[in-house]
Amino acid sequence: MGRKLRLGIAGCGDIAGFMALVSRLVPAVHLAACCDVDPVRSARFARKHRIPRQSNNFAEMIHESGLDAVYLAVPHHLHYEMIRLAVEKRIPVLVEKPLTRTLAEARSLMPLIEAAGVKVGVNYQYRYDNACYTLARWMQHGVVGRISSVRINIPWARQSGYFEQSAWHRTIEQAGGGTLLTQGSHFLDIVLWGLGDQPESAQGYSSHFKFQDVEVEDLAHGIVRMQNGALVQIASSMAVATEQAVSIEVYGSIGTAIYGNFPFPHIKLIGAKRITERLPVLGVHALQRSLAGFAAWVLEDTPFLIPASSAVPVLAAVEAIYRSSGSGQREAVEAFA
Repeated sequence: MGRKLRLGIAGCGDIAGFMALVSRLVPAVHLAACCDVDPVRSARFARKHRIPRQSNNFAEMIHESGLDAVYLAVPHHLHYEMIRLAVEKRIPVLVEKPLTRTLAEARSLMPLIEAAGVKVGVNYQYRYDNACYTLARWMQHGVVGRISSVRINIPWARQSGYFEQSAWHRTIEQAGGGTLLTQGSHFLDIVLWGLGDQPESAQGYSSHFKFQDVEVEDLAHGIVRMQNGALVQIASSMAVATEQAVSIEVYGSIGTAIYGNFPFPHIKLIGAKRITERLPVLGVHALQRSLAGFAAWVLEDTPFLIPASSAVPVLAAVEAIYRSSGSGQREAVEAFA
C-alpha cells in the first residue's frame, strides 16, 4: 500500500481511543482529524493521539479536513444522520455496531448508500477474530455437516460505572437496546454470517435483573428460527458477578464445533475433520485487522468482511427478539434484501 487513508474520527470516547491506538499498527491509516461534541475532550484526544485537526462539529470536519474516510464511534441514535451526511459527501464510513439504532433506519439508509456507491462498513470486528472467522467459514463449508442448532452464551459483567460514564447507554431512544444489541449481537452476527440463511422468526425474554434504574435490558435470552429449520439460542447478560468466557456451540449432522475466548480465542472440533481457514488480513488484534481491512477496501477495493448490507440481518433478528419479549409471542423476523 502506497497511499495512506486520511481518516477522521467522530466521537472521542473509549472505543475511539482503542481504535486510535491500534491505528498505529496499520501503516495504511493516518489519523487526520477528530471531533466530539465536547470540545475539551476533542482537544485532549487530538493531543494524545497527535491528530492535526480537531473540532466539535462533524459536518465541519468532513467538509474541511480533506478526509478519505470517517470512523464513527458515537451513540447509536446518531449513526443514521452521520452516515447520511458522509454518504452525501461521498466519504466512506466505518461505523461501530449496530449499523443504525433501528431496523427502520437501516432500511431507509441502505438505498442511499447503494445509490451513492459509497463504501460503508460496520465494525463487527469479531469477523476479524481468527477463531470466530474460522468457525463461520467451517459453518459455511459444511465442516460439521447440516447444522441443526447453535447455542451462544455471552456472560459479560458490567458495573454501574458503565451507565454513569456513558449515560446514553441507559435509554432505548439513544442506545436502541441493552446487552443483546450492544454485546450479544457481536456473536449472533458471527452465527448468522456462518449459517448464511434468513432468520424467520424469534422468541425472547428480557429483564432488568441488576440495573433497575435504566431503560435497557441487562439480561436477554432468545431463540431464532432460521428458514431452513435450524434453531439459534442466545443468552446475553451484563448481570453476572464476574466476566466469563463467551461460548458458541454449533451442532451439525457430522460433528460439533465449540468456540471459546478464554484464555485466548480457540475452537474445539468433535467428530469432524478440521480444515485450515486463514483471515485475509494480518495483525495481532481483531480491531486492528478490521481497521486494516476497511483501509484496504477503500484504497484498493479489497473486499471487506462487514459491508453495511451484511450487518442488517443481525439487527432484524435482535429487533424480533425484543418485540417478542414485549408481546410474549413468537415474532416474525422482518425480511431484508
